[in-house]
Amino acid sequence: MYVDLPLDRLREYRAEREAPADFAEFWEQSLAEARTHPLGLQVTAVDTPIRTLDTYDVVFHGYDGHPIRAWLKTPKDATGPLPVVVEFPGYGNGRGDVVESLEWASAGFAHLSMDARGQGAAGSRAGATPDPVGSAPSHPGFMTRGIEDPATYYYRRVIVDAVRAVEAARALDIADPERVAVVGGSQGGGLALAAAGLVDSLAGVVSCVPFLCHIDRAITITDAHPYAEITKYLSIHRTKAPAVLRTLSYIDGVHFAARATAPALLTVGLMDPVCPPSTVFAAYNAYAGPKDLLVWPYNAHEGGGVEDLRASMAFLAPLLDGRPVAAHNTVTIHDQAATG
Repeated sequence: MYVDLPLDRLREYRAEREAPADFAEFWEQSLAEARTHPLGLQVTAVDTPIRTLDTYDVVFHGYDGHPIRAWLKTPKDATGPLPVVVEFPGYGNGRGDVVESLEWASAGFAHLSMDARGQGAAGSRAGATPDPVGSAPSHPGFMTRGIEDPATYYYRRVIVDAVRAVEAARALDIADPERVAVVGGSQGGGLALAAAGLVDSLAGVVSCVPFLCHIDRAITITDAHPYAEITKYLSIHRTKAPAVLRTLSYIDGVHFAARATAPALLTVGLMDPVCPPSTVFAAYNAYAGPKDLLVWPYNAHEGGGVEDLRASMAFLAPLLDGRPVAAHNTVTIHDQAATG
């Protein structure tokens, strides 16, 4: 069942709410504060049963110098410099186990898979990074932690962590710092857009069925989690909507997309109740750089599933040969292509 606007309206759909006037200043200050702490990069080899890859336990300092964990996986005995894919996890997930998520390194990339602080106990992949920052009253989950002020909001910390993950990737001995891409699905797709809007000279961006986009609309048209955490919070804290909406405007993927210039691939499922299609189209239509969009008419939040993975790997494959990634401002609907 379609859950949103018809496709002809989605093609042209744009968010009306503008970014806060101090959006750039807020994030410049947030990152400057994080950079007062050393990156503290630690890379430790670990034994795994996967004989075709080398795996490393990585720690770097994210928001406020907090240690953030990640896995680094590379082709066996690779010497580099290699292009690096930095991956951000979906909601409730962490970096997972060493035997999970082997595709990118198997394809020839260095693959840095970041934990989301405090997460990794509700999805399918475990996490290993705590969030040491406390919170005022919040609805269970992560969406409302510190939500009444952008300075205290949970996703401020996670987005800073994501930028620092890119900086950690560029600092790896095996990395080619000019060939770093960011990828993710759902929450990870939203974090990829945030990184794209805050980090210069990324080689490519892949954002599958992105969460955290056009949030002010999402919380009014879907009752699916995780957005439902926000509406539940506001149903109790009835007078806090202006403050909450202000906070959310600082982490909205639409506003990051408007600042992003790296070639990007986005995907969307037209039956997605978790990330309604209009929220994804709003991010796509706002994206400042070259971009492509894959539209799956009969899919929900799984998007294109393995087809999204295939398309993502094909999109970033030129990096393996030292060539630039290309996007062509094309919307592909199933097997039909049309200029978007």
